[in-house]
Amino acid sequence: MTSSATHPTAPETTGPAAGPVALAQRLIRFETVNPPGAERACVLWIRDLLDAAGLETRLLSLDPERPNLIARLPGRGLAEPLLLHAHVDVVPVAGQHWTRPPFAADVVDGELWGRGAVDMKGHLAMMLAALLRLAGTGTPPAGDVILAVVPDEEAGSGTGARFLVERHPELFEGVRHAIGEDGGAELALGRRLRLHPVVVAEKRACWVRATVRGEPGHGSRAAGPGGAAHKLLRLLTAIDGGGLGTVMTPVVDRMLAELSAVLPDPYARHLAAFRADPDDAAALAVFEEGDARYLRSLVQHTVNATVVHGGTATNVLPARIDVDLDGRLLPGDFGREDFLARLRERAGCEMDLEVLVEGEQMPEPRLDGFYDRLAGILRAKDPQGVPFPMVTTASTDARVFPRLGIRCFGWFPMRHALDRSYRGRLHCPDERISVEALEFGADCFHELLAGHG
Repeated sequence: MTSSATHPTAPETTGPAAGPVALAQRLIRFETVNPPGAERACVLWIRDLLDAAGLETRLLSLDPERPNLIARLPGRGLAEPLLLHAHVDVVPVAGQHWTRPPFAADVVDGELWGRGAVDMKGHLAMMLAALLRLAGTGTPPAGDVILAVVPDEEAGSGTGARFLVERHPELFEGVRHAIGEDGGAELALGRRLRLHPVVVAEKRACWVRATVRGEPGHGSRAAGPGGAAHKLLRLLTAIDGGGLGTVMTPVVDRMLAELSAVLPDPYARHLAAFRADPDDAAALAVFEEGDARYLRSLVQHTVNATVVHGGTATNVLPARIDVDLDGRLLPGDFGREDFLARLRERAGCEMDLEVLVEGEQMPEPRLDGFYDRLAGILRAKDPQGVPFPMVTTASTDARVFPRLGIRCFGWFPMRHALDRSYRGRLHCPDERISVEALEFGADCFHELLAGHG
């Protein structure tokens, strides 16, 4: 479906209604919890908004209730197209205690509350506000700006980004750089500086089911070392630290080098010590536990036991126990066979390993002129802030687009008080974002798009 006409009932595209806060509020009020997703009403609302502003729009669907929107603001043909991509599905709120209704989108004390405020409807609102502002000037950017609004990022991207890349790669012809979410990349590092992470690489999933086997028997008798439960204990003990041995990749080395150069002591000194020896347990002692865990996750393939299946009765020794492992591989040229071999070596027990999910392998990150442009905008808009390249432990739709030769960056520009944490609120109850952060981000995106090329 293609549309470029102005709809009589289309939302306003100028004035306060086109500002990032109002846009984010409207987006949050669409309950697009995945599963099931049901993103259609939200996507159509965005389509009408962009149609009214004169952008070219197109809907493409694997599931009619979960359409993808491709919108294009034509440029002057002086630069390659730039892709912005955002998902409108959100994770469930069931079982969480919220202080305020999660889909009311209340603004209280300068903060916008609601599921998706951070992940990633607030982020999308920044993009939309910048696009509408640029379209309203009547001055085309140097190159086309493409916005892909997709479903299903929270559950594998099958009807969203992966569908577009596999079925409609022609939509992204000529695109070399893309901007999407940052996967909740966040470090406090003493909260002495306002840090602006620019995600340049992601760890990728390698989910594995490990099966250990042993002789069944009566539960009243002592089990020997060949029992399934004993082998499970050995496996769980072996991975209790969360990783499979340290590996310092070039991108993490640069990240640590840049941060240790700007942080005050003792944080700079401790971070430099960690960079020199990632196995030094004392190097991260000065940091908050969340930061320490994050940093340790960036220098090793991580693996955590998440689900255990086994046994038939309380008084029967199990013949088989299955345990699901959430493995995350470092960016770079690391394959699953290397990961599985390290896991077997670390566990030191007989087990069968079945790969359940393997994420796409992203290319080695390259911090080129486009990265410099993103960092430069942050420096100009927030002279007291510190942009730096970051690796995120989560995976996003950015893992899909590199198949088409597109280099993806997670850029979520936010300015906030040093004692406030917003990225860390994604998927959590009371998810919220400050009004100031939304307006700052929209200004940064407008600066990027207006100067595109």
